[in-house]
Parts: sequence; C-alpha cells; structure tokens
Amino acid sequence: MTATRVDADVIRRLPKAVLHDHLDGGLRPATVVELAAEVGHTLPTTDPDELAAWYFEAANSGDLVRYIATFEHTLAVMQTREGLLRTAEEYVLDLAADGVVYGEVRYAPELNTNGGLSLAEVVETVQEGLAAGMAKAAAAGTPVRVGTLLCGMRMFDRVREAADLAVAFRDAGVVGFDIAGAEAGFPAADHLAAFEHLRRESVPFTIHAGEADGLSSIHQALQICGAQRIGHGVRLTDDIVDGKLGRLAGWVRDRRVALEMCPTSNLQTGAATSIAEHPITALKDLGFRVTLNTDNRLVSGTTMTREMSLLVEEAGWTVEDLRTVTVNALKSAFIPFDERKALIEDVVLPGYAL
Repeated sequence: MTATRVDADVIRRLPKAVLHDHLDGGLRPATVVELAAEVGHTLPTTDPDELAAWYFEAANSGDLVRYIATFEHTLAVMQTREGLLRTAEEYVLDLAADGVVYGEVRYAPELNTNGGLSLAEVVETVQEGLAAGMAKAAAAGTPVRVGTLLCGMRMFDRVREAADLAVAFRDAGVVGFDIAGAEAGFPAADHLAAFEHLRRESVPFTIHAGEADGLSSIHQALQICGAQRIGHGVRLTDDIVDGKLGRLAGWVRDRRVALEMCPTSNLQTGAATSIAEHPITALKDLGFRVTLNTDNRLVSGTTMTREMSLLVEEAGWTVEDLRTVTVNALKSAFIPFDERKALIEDVVLPGYAL
C-alpha cells in the first residue's frame, strides 16, 4: 500500500476505533427533541437541524466550562429508563453507521439519577440499551463492539461511588473508568483513594488531563494517580522543544501511553488553534501512541469519518496515518489482549488494504 491521500467515500468505509466519546454528548438531535417533549423540558429550539446548529455554535466558545454547560439539554432527557435505553441503543447504531468496529463510551451515572433511578439501575439500563444496539448492528451486517467507561465528576464528591460501580460491573460490559468535568481547580489527585481502589481491583482507567490544564495535570494523572491512558493530553507539547522531548513527554512516548486526542473538540474549547496545527500530527510524527476520537458528536457536530477527513484535508494525513491511529486505539483499548489482536488482524488491517 503506497502512501496516498484518500477521499471521503473511502474514509467512510474504513474500519475505525474510538476510545474517547461521551454518551451524553452524542445524542441525535431529533431524539433530544422528542424526548424533551415527553419529559416537558424546554429546548432552545424544537427543530432538529436548528438544535444541531445551536449545539455546535454554543460549544464554539473557546472555553471548556461553557462547552460543558451545553450538556444541560441532553442530560435532561436521559433521566428515565426509556430515555437511557433509546440513547444507548442509538449510540451504537450511529457508531456502526460511521464504520466504527470498536468503541468505548463514557458517561457519569450520577448525572442520570434525577428521575429516581439508582446508580446501579442507570448502569444496568445503559448496558441493556448498548446490547440492543450491538445486536441490531450485527444483524444488519455492521457489527461493532462497545465497552463502557464509567466516569466520576472531578468537581463533585461521588467519584469513589463511581469507581465502586466500575468494579461491580466490570464483568457486565464496563471495561474501565475515567474522571471528567472541569480540569482547572479540580486536580485528579483529590480522588486518589478512588484510583488506588481501582488499581487494587485491577480495573484500568484513563484521566482527562492536559486539555484545560497544563503539564502538571498530565504528570499527576500518570505518576500520582496511575492512569493507563490520557484523555486529550494536547498540552504535552509544552514538554517538547525543537523535537527534543522532556522527561514527561519521553515517559509518555517510551511507555506507549495512549493519548485520546479529539481535534474538533479541542478547537471548540480553545485547547488547539486549527486542525492543521493540532498537536496530534506532530505527536504522531514523533512516535507517540496517539488515537483519534470524537469526544462529543452532537456538541462538536462531528463523526469519526469527519475527524479523519479533516486531518486528511487540512493536515496532510494519508491512509497509513489513519490506519496507525486506528491500530493504536485497539492496542490501548481496555478489553482483553486476544480480543484486541483479533480486531486488528481480522478487521482493521484487511479493511485498510486498499
């Protein structure tokens, strides 16, 4: 296979893997409108196309806190069993339609209990919806494997409860853990007891770091909390000068710590200035294990096909680059080695043999 550029139609057909994608950031606009009407929640608009545009525009503030605030409306329709079942099932079907063969979806159960569901009931319901979606996708000839990451919200006090849930459901579809929410002012080490508990129970975890906060947040996530992956990590370039890696950057590269990078989302939150200059390309070229992700498909108005296309069009990526980040994602997925190996050898590599 020669180093060549690829067009959008080819990209759409390529097998993809996504590690960093939030359930409450990826609803279909029409679903939000319908569910909001059922629960009596007022939206900025009841036209699905206008709502999609509102999300994208509201998120383009260059501010992570305001970006997070757009989730008010999706969370409002995810407080009932019916809402969770539908959004989880549609989540899987949307991944399958985008050519994703492996995905990890993350969400914070504590944000879905306003309707009276317990934390465990939230997890059970989401898993039921994801299973229904995977069954439908397989029946349609577009199989996709989806694992779940449970999140604790770093600015609240229920992170340990979320970690306990991850341990309890690790044999029922939950493959790992994360903490999410505003980074600045809410250091990951504040929840060290939760991460120590996860390590004792052999549950892998990733941590949002190096997006709205600097190198210290990445160092803390890795060296104090023990994260196996880093969510975003764009600020790692602060430890690279003229191609020379500092100690932290060297640690991340040499130990193959996966960086869950989300170009469009990073532009919206001000963590990057353009697709062409997004750190993902420089880090890829320096040998880091970068992965490509959507973060929040509704909020960012994106898909994996779109993220790949933008990098091809604006950063000069080739099909080999797309294959590399896809294989990287599967190498660092939180599922057993033999399952990762089979996906790479049986699905991904044949799919990139153009």
